[in-house]
Amino acid sequence: MVSQKTAALRNQSGELDRAIRACRSAAWVMFAFSLAINVLMLASPLYMLQVYDRVLVTGRVETLIMLTLLIAGALLVLGLLDALRAMMMVRFGCWLNARLGPVLLASGVRARLVGDTAGGQMLRDLAQVQGFVSSQGLIMFFDAPWTPVFLLLIWFLHPLMGMVAVSAAVLLLGLSLLNEWLTRKATLNAALAGMAAQGSADATIRNAEVVRAMAMLPALSARWEESNNAALAATQRAAERGALILGLTKFLRLFVQSAILGLGAWLVIRGNVSGGVMIASSILLGRALGPVEAAMSTWRNLMGARIAFRRLKTRLGAIPAEPERFLLPSPTGRITMNRVSFIPQGARAPVLDGVSLTIRPGEVTAVIGPSAGGKSTLCRVLLGLNAPGSGQIRLDGSELHHWDPLQLGRAFGYLPQDVELFSGTISENIARMGRIDDEAVLKAAQLAHAHELIQSLPHGYNTQIGEGGARLSGGQRQRIGLARALYGTPCLVVLDEPNANLDQAGEAALSAAIRDMRSAGSAMVIVGHRPSTLACADHLVFLRDGRIEMQGPRDEILARLRIGSAAAGGMASVPRATEATAEGGTVVNRSAAQGSERELQS
Repeated sequence: MVSQKTAALRNQSGELDRAIRACRSAAWVMFAFSLAINVLMLASPLYMLQVYDRVLVTGRVETLIMLTLLIAGALLVLGLLDALRAMMMVRFGCWLNARLGPVLLASGVRARLVGDTAGGQMLRDLAQVQGFVSSQGLIMFFDAPWTPVFLLLIWFLHPLMGMVAVSAAVLLLGLSLLNEWLTRKATLNAALAGMAAQGSADATIRNAEVVRAMAMLPALSARWEESNNAALAATQRAAERGALILGLTKFLRLFVQSAILGLGAWLVIRGNVSGGVMIASSILLGRALGPVEAAMSTWRNLMGARIAFRRLKTRLGAIPAEPERFLLPSPTGRITMNRVSFIPQGARAPVLDGVSLTIRPGEVTAVIGPSAGGKSTLCRVLLGLNAPGSGQIRLDGSELHHWDPLQLGRAFGYLPQDVELFSGTISENIARMGRIDDEAVLKAAQLAHAHELIQSLPHGYNTQIGEGGARLSGGQRQRIGLARALYGTPCLVVLDEPNANLDQAGEAALSAAIRDMRSAGSAMVIVGHRPSTLACADHLVFLRDGRIEMQGPRDEILARLRIGSAAAGGMASVPRATEATAEGGTVVNRSAAQGSERELQS
């Protein structure tokens, strides 16, 4: 049965909303903490009232000592509650990241499959939201509802002081709205330009070898500087406008606090209020205006978190959720394609056009044809990585999209043209970064004829390969990628140009691996033109411009290709790929093999 974690990963489009709804209980706890904290905030003004209006009048030292002990206890509890509230916000941010991180990672992978290269941005957006939640920025929303309470208390002390306090609060609120209006567009532009600059930098660093070898750094650096300068200019505009409004806010708050002291002194002189009321009103006003000033100081972070949250919500809504599927019996590898067509997103012409094909267990199907003919796309459609626009693909009689993707992933093996390995050990990569089964890893390496190669490395299967397999050669990465594809003896193995980086020994090992997997009953699809590859094939499929022009037994298709080549231009006939040796399937006549490859690609 599918685990609960797997089921949760599938229903992702509304996961953000569900996570926010799950935070309501935490929000109520935070509200209760804020209530207690703001009630305890009254301790200081009450202390001042009692000291000025009782202690100084009566001269009772024991009253002063008792009041001091009471306020010390109240402030200690206040500090503890404030610390607990801050720790709760940090834990809440970490919980949000842990809850949504796997969801966003899976969504980013699915987005990449449909051509969206910004899938990783969702995790950066989540980190930005987490950073804001874990900071003091979110706390102001829990303290802001108590501002009217403090203003009302000032009004009760004296209506004139209450009018001044309310007027100051309204002015600060107006400055906050003005700050949002002045910085909103600049903040959004800075975020978009920053994303473009980061993407350009990532692409430049990722392709460091090409950039350095062909002196592309100045041109790419100029492109990056253009995006980065736009981001810096927008950031500067937003920061300068925000700083100006923040300066006005600080001036207004400090002036009003001084003004209310002056007003209180005037009222004391007139005999309308006591000295304790004068001091208490100033403390209450500072507490009432505190959340407004805090909002102003953290406004940029708030705007950035809000933009990131909206972007998360939009992108998750745009990525279709993975539906929950019934777990079918383990597949045997028989695939039938019936008039399958595929048009990439944003393109007009189909890359695959009416393809019909049958792939059987225990047989090797080689796909050949000119470049850009749709061979790699055919591989991705077979594996369910791209959904066809029309037609049907059936695995063991059931439509491919009825199968559980995780079940298919374990039953399929795939070696793409560009082999991507992950940071970790060789055994972890062969085990597909999951739980390592030593016996299964060894079997896969032996099937790929890579065991001796791995054992020749310093630490064998425990060798750390670095990020992307940087410590391995291209041929070594290809062999380990092949072992990963064969891990678990999959029922279908798709190899896209598997011998692109292999030497003669590597090609012999590949041919032996193909024969072993065929003997094990796996269905195999291989894209490639090299005679050593064709020698292993049972069937050939000739694909041009997304259409199958020829398919059938290997010798029959090769004969038709030879006749067609001779009739078209009187070129040298395409020699038949023969298994010259029983050990590796290599071709003795090397010049004839190279001629075959050139003819089949033409």
